[in-house]
Amino acid sequence: MAQKRDYYEVLGVEKNATADDLKKAYRKLAIQYHPDKQQGKSDAEKKAAEEKFKEAAEAYNVLSDPDKRARYDQFGFAGEQMGGGGFGGGMSMEDILRQFGDLFGGFGGFGGFGDFFGGGSAGAQSQRVQRGTDLRVRVKMTLSEIAKGAEKKLRIPRMKSCDHCHGTGAKDGTALETCPTCHGSGVEVRMQRTMFGTMQSQSVCHTCGGKGKRIKEACPHCSGKGLVRKEEVVSISIPAGVSDGMTLRMGRQGNDAPSGGVPGDLLVVIEEVRDAQLTRDGNDLIYSLMLDIPTAVLGGKVDVPTVDGKARVTIKPGTQPGSILRLRGKGLPSPERYGTGDLLINVMVYMPEKLNDKEREAIAMLQNGEHVKPSDSDKNRIFSRLRHIFD
Repeated sequence: MAQKRDYYEVLGVEKNATADDLKKAYRKLAIQYHPDKQQGKSDAEKKAAEEKFKEAAEAYNVLSDPDKRARYDQFGFAGEQMGGGGFGGGMSMEDILRQFGDLFGGFGGFGGFGDFFGGGSAGAQSQRVQRGTDLRVRVKMTLSEIAKGAEKKLRIPRMKSCDHCHGTGAKDGTALETCPTCHGSGVEVRMQRTMFGTMQSQSVCHTCGGKGKRIKEACPHCSGKGLVRKEEVVSISIPAGVSDGMTLRMGRQGNDAPSGGVPGDLLVVIEEVRDAQLTRDGNDLIYSLMLDIPTAVLGGKVDVPTVDGKARVTIKPGTQPGSILRLRGKGLPSPERYGTGDLLINVMVYMPEKLNDKEREAIAMLQNGEHVKPSDSDKNRIFSRLRHIFD
């Protein structure tokens, strides 16, 4: 399998390219490699041009979408795993027409590019493929779920094609009639006299909305809209390593479009649930461990929480407050699958505020001990470590 090329390289633009830059670059490539431009060439040349055409469409599909572009800029092709429906690799000609129908002018075959390429017949413009609206949901994730990834089932209300009229909006599936305003063209043409002569302009027909046809009698179940509100259970596969605020995109899982158009997408926003003991810092986790004085002085073994249970840690004798213990690989996985973070244990020592007589006497006996009070070198070493932590 050939290795994918960088999307910016495919379109021949810089990484700071504007939306207009992307559109112009894509238009140029689409015209160059469009099937209609390959007439008279060999089958191999036609096949190569088709692959270039699809490659350019896939690159534009990602870079023209702010969410997909942000994922791609941050994670590269690994961001496809976080997109629900992916970046759109392996797009067919039909997919391209559906995805960019509004840009191409929604032509039925490959005969022209509509208003995207400047031109296109009125009839072609009237066949534009409509796209359903996107839906946005928030999904709560615990650190344990983030560490492993999770399957979530959500009950989501969304607009679906009416079963009674099959999305046409017409009662009992009755036929549509040609729009009397535009006579089926989908556009209204206006002539206007100016100082430079007669100018012609055209706009989408206000009667049929550019469809060229209108409903004779509206479907009573959807009031002629072709869509009804339904609740559906959607399974969402969330990869490991996601973070708070990250948005995953599930292609064509949003609201349906009327008249059999392309469904919108489902945008899944991650909401990280705050853990009672562990604090997240990128892919690392931080735990504040409170030691009692005997364990800090004499050493011992203690249990600390992890995302999947507990881990036993050895405390060395003389462990100082502010020490950082590291458990490698006990953090969270990287979204781009480049490794796993660590669990950082911030050591604190508890100083008791209340003592009984026996405890007070035991502490007092140590007060003048040879190794109990810090030397100047001990002070400098400990203060240096603390300054490093706070800096």
